[in-house]
Parts: sequence; structure tokens; C-alpha cells
Amino acid sequence: MTLPDDGPTPDDARPPAVHDLPGGLPSALEAVLMVADEPIPPVELATALAVPVDEVLDALHELAAEYRGDDGGRPRGFELRAAGGGWRVYSAPAHAEVVGRFVQGGQTARLTQAALETLAVIAYRQPVSRGQVSAVRGVNVDGVVRTLVARGLVAEVGQDPHTGAGLFGTTGYFLERMGFTSLDELPPLAPHLPDMDDLEGLDGLADLRAPARPTGVAAPTDAPGAAADDADGAPAPTATTPGVTRDVTHGPTDEGHA
Repeated sequence: MTLPDDGPTPDDARPPAVHDLPGGLPSALEAVLMVADEPIPPVELATALAVPVDEVLDALHELAAEYRGDDGGRPRGFELRAAGGGWRVYSAPAHAEVVGRFVQGGQTARLTQAALETLAVIAYRQPVSRGQVSAVRGVNVDGVVRTLVARGLVAEVGQDPHTGAGLFGTTGYFLERMGFTSLDELPPLAPHLPDMDDLEGLDGLADLRAPARPTGVAAPTDAPGAAADDADGAPAPTATTPGVTRDVTHGPTDEGHA
């Protein structure tokens, strides 16, 4: 049985055009951005508001300038900026100290040196397995990788087709925290890291066995008590892998700030 056609939708049943709302497109953008918990791409904003992308971009730049006080107005305590492939409202850097006191009671959550080194290797050599990261750093990184995953900075992005080992890469949240729009903006550090081809097949602590070392220098093993980073990222005493530089980063010193 064919149902009768109800005809065109009445005008009063259609959502109002963005430009007809109070404040027009700028206010509509503000309303959407205020509920966003991650950067929103301009295309997604344009789709939600049913306006052209170019019009959305123009409005975003105008709002960003307004919040900065470029037109002679009062600079706001927040700013609108592009990061992580989209746009989001952030507290202004000038007020970072007071915001930090409010949110964390004066405590700044920092990544340990072990976590920073591991994060740098993953960022520059992704996708990469835990075994390959362990070979670069000379220690078992299972615990510190779990910490980075828990903080949303890295995630498993696939599996090695040969070994089945999980492969890890950085996330959009990593880009956002670093203030980058893409990995192309990473500082030129990669030449100081070994090629992943040299670490092919390394997918566990057992692969950390290094060639013979001079007498008195212990090599990592897969026995209990082997050198490793603990789950909180605190480094244990380790022997470095020959020919591999362990001091891989002096990058971000506080994962809580962009």
C-alpha cells in the first residue's frame, strides 16, 4: 500500500537559517565551539551550520581576531585557534598560571623523561611496535606505553603483518597538546634515530639482547628484573643499545600544556 504524500515540509518545521539566529553565523559558531571537547574541522562546522566552508573560515578568523583584541577591544581570557586539524576555544596562554592553580591546585602534571623519550620515538617513527621502541631506548617500554595510551597521546593503529605485534602512533590529542596541525611540524629530529628497517622484527623484551659488550657492561635480558620503565614512566638503570642515541628528545616538558 502506498502512503499519501504529505507534500512539502512546512516552513515552520524547518530549522532556522544560521543568519536568522541572534548574532548570526559568529554566534552560531561560538555556540557549537563551546560544547566541543576536541578541535572541529571547518568542513564539519560548515556541514552542521549549512553554510559554505569559506564563509565559516572567514568567521573563525574574525572571531579569533576579536578575542585577541585586534580591533581595539578588550582581549579575552580565551582564544580561538586552529590545532589538531580543527578549531577550538582555549584559555589564553597569558592566564595559564592562574588556570593551572584553579584546575590542579598548583600541581603541574608532567611526563617523566622516560615517557618523553618514548613519545618522541613513536612520534618520529610511527607506526612502530613496542619492541622497536624498546630497541631504540634500550629498555622495556611496555609500562610507559600503557601510560601514554592512558593519557590519550598514543594509540594502537594496526598490527605488523609479519610478527602480529601491535603498532602505535600518535593521536589527534597529541597534535592538539603540541599545538601542531600535522606531524610535518615536528622539529627535525628524525635523522638522529635509527631506521625502522634496522629494527625489523623486534616485538618484545627478548629482542633487546644486544651484541657482546665490553666486560663489566650488562646487557638487558628477558629475565625477571630486566631493565624496564615502570608503569608510571619512571626509568630504571639501563644499558644503551650500541650505536643508538638514547637522548632522543628535549621536546615538550609538560603534557598538560599545548
